[in-house]
Formats: sequence, structure tokens, C-alpha cells
Amino acid sequence: MLTKGLITVLFLIASNTFMTFAWYGHLKFHEMKWSQNLGLLAIIFISWGIALFEYVFQVPANRIGFKDYGGPFNLLELKVIQEVVSLSVFVVISLVVFKSEPLRWNHLVGLLFLVFAVFFIFKK
Repeated sequence: MLTKGLITVLFLIASNTFMTFAWYGHLKFHEMKWSQNLGLLAIIFISWGIALFEYVFQVPANRIGFKDYGGPFNLLELKVIQEVVSLSVFVVISLVVFKSEPLRWNHLVGLLFLVFAVFFIFKK
């Protein structure tokens, strides 16, 4: 059975996947024939359309996960989870889709600090 906490995290992963493609996916458009002649305004509207799906998952994730609506997380915990998910999704997409930069030791150290942030935020 899916708990509210797990549903929240899964929705945040979906939300941040759309967010990452809305924010950075257009940087790959030059590789796609259909988009080579699009102007900046068209790119903005395409990204905006993708971002709509970010909100389709982000808003329910926050409502399901927030303590005041019966979820397991307070506001600070929700934000830290969202940031960790956001950066994790970004790292995966940048490695798999963009393939522009390798994951270096300093990136791993930064991600480790995020794990520490989660630990300390959730420490009672």
C-alpha cells in the first residue's frame, strides 16, 4: 500500500521531471528538426506548457504530504524533500539526456551534504 509520504515523493519526482524538462529541455531543441526555426516566444510557450504538468503533480504532492491536510510532513520537511528530489532528478536527466558533463567528486560531495541536510531537518 502506498503511504501519503511515498505518494508525496513519487508526485514530487514526476513534478520535478516535468520541471527539469520545462527549464532545460529546450536547450536540446536545436537537435530536433521540427524546432530549429522556432523563436524564443514559441520556446517559452512550449516550456510553459510542460511546466503546467509540473504543477499537476506539485500541488497534489504538497497537499497530500502536508501535516495540515493529514500528511506526514511539515512545511520545512516538504521543501527539503522537494529540493533533494529536484537536484536528484536534475542530475539523472543531465547525465542521461544531456550527457554534457560527467559526475565529478565535488558533485558527489555536494549531494552528500544534501543527504546530511535531510537528516538534520528530519531529526527530532
